[in-house]
Amino acid sequence: MTKKTDQPKMKHELSLLDGTMLVAGSMIGSGIFIVSADIIRNVGSAGWLIAIWVLTGFMTLTAALSYGELSGMFPKAGGQYVYLKEAYNKFIAFLYGWSLFAVIQTGTIAAVGVAFSKFTAYIMPDSLKFLVSEDYIVLNAGSFKISSAQLVSIILIIFLTFVNTRGVKAGKLIQTTFTLTKLLSLFGLIIFGFIMLKPDVWHANWTNAWSLHNLNKDGSITNLTMGAALGAIAAAMVGSIFSSDAWNSVTFIAGEMKNPKRDVAISLGLGTLIVTIIYVSANVVYTGVLPLHEIATAEKDRVAVAASHVIFGNIGTIIIALMIMVSTFGCNNGLILSGARVYYTMAKDGLFFKQTGTLNKFSVPQFGLWLQCIVASLLCLSGRYGDLLDMISFVVVIFYILTIVGIYILRKKLPDAERPYKAVGYPVLPAIYILMGLAFCGLLFAYKRDYALYGLLIVLIGIPLYFISQRNVKHEDETVTDS
Repeated sequence: MTKKTDQPKMKHELSLLDGTMLVAGSMIGSGIFIVSADIIRNVGSAGWLIAIWVLTGFMTLTAALSYGELSGMFPKAGGQYVYLKEAYNKFIAFLYGWSLFAVIQTGTIAAVGVAFSKFTAYIMPDSLKFLVSEDYIVLNAGSFKISSAQLVSIILIIFLTFVNTRGVKAGKLIQTTFTLTKLLSLFGLIIFGFIMLKPDVWHANWTNAWSLHNLNKDGSITNLTMGAALGAIAAAMVGSIFSSDAWNSVTFIAGEMKNPKRDVAISLGLGTLIVTIIYVSANVVYTGVLPLHEIATAEKDRVAVAASHVIFGNIGTIIIALMIMVSTFGCNNGLILSGARVYYTMAKDGLFFKQTGTLNKFSVPQFGLWLQCIVASLLCLSGRYGDLLDMISFVVVIFYILTIVGIYILRKKLPDAERPYKAVGYPVLPAIYILMGLAFCGLLFAYKRDYALYGLLIVLIGIPLYFISQRNVKHEDETVTDS
């Protein structure tokens, strides 16, 4: 009689530190070094720049602290997907998982990968810049062009995917090491920034700090009506929300945490708090060393590069380039590591490719990792990763709102369920997030409708895919019954 071989199971190898580093590392990519230029162009003043980052930080912290309750109730791989399934049904959960696979996770991986390539060019000698430059076109087929930067980003994604197929230990080593490095580097930049703060620049930027207007690249100002002002705030927050996203990645890998009922919630709170402090402080530094028009007109929006020139001199470019390389490398590792766990759980529910629900000999979802790698690489080649990220801001916040509403639903649905950790400030703080999220989405729909509609389209494509998957599951069940 042949003995049945046990299927590999996920290993509980991630500590509280690993979880916190995954949250912080997945959040901090290239956004904090770049998006403040666009924010300033939209809101026009130092006060509103900081207000946008504080508002985004408050939303992120509130959401993270709310998710703590759900993570304690359902300490399983898949995180937010599982929460939506338990609060609503498999259909809503599938739409989230599909959106994550189609663009949220994969699009972010592509964008961060290309950012890594772009800043690698800064430290390359001129004779070798063509190897990584976004300006060097490797293939030109009419409107379809592929640059060296895109190819380098794909190589990076393939490499990190391979590393993560070798087990969660390899992935967590990269994540923790690179995240600690970039946190220390960012704190160093902030400290030196405050030391080198220019009183005349600070005074000029903060004299009329709460005047809300568009600051155009040519230096002109466009005054805003009340409606346009609200639209400007929403448009400005697209960048800050993108930069603060992916904090929920730790919920995806709950099945591999040593103490998921406790550590996922704490990781969410600590990680988002650390990043919020860094983001707000970095932007205060920007306003202390750069005039507002220089922030708005920074070359290719690279505000951190311009600020670093002031703080460190000519070597500042190299310092920031290295920081962004470390930052984006670690960020992509966290995104790649965590995303495949959602597809694994979807497959277990019969909602994704069956093979995605298997683990390799290293106890990780290898098929899901490579599938994610392929889609992210295709998005790199598309050259539309920037547009994709604009589109998903609307969708990402909608799913966050639905998940937090799920806390209220589950309090009614499962009143006696074990809750090792309860949402901070319930029912007030989660309700505030819901209202703020709805306001953001409403303003984005009103003033950046194309992005919102494209994002919704991506979600809606998932509807027929869901029913196809259900039909396939039903067919498989009937086949098993007949046999």
